[in-house]
Amino acid sequence: MLIAVLSGVLLVVIGGCVCVVWAARGGPRWTHRVAKATLMAGEVLRVTRPRGGGRGSSTNASDGGEG
Repeated sequence: MLIAVLSGVLLVVIGGCVCVVWAARGGPRWTHRVAKATLMAGEVLRVTRPRGGGRGSSTNASDGGEG
């Protein structure tokens, strides 16, 4: 069940990316709407993402080194 949900999400994301490219090249009107929704969703995710919680954060700086 989880694989089906993740596969569906992946298909939606890939479809959104395809629509962004297609709309940039002058595709049908519906691709412009899907592209706009995709770009807005990406912006919302970028803004709401917690800061400093990802890879390369300095939370594990004391793990390697002297001592």
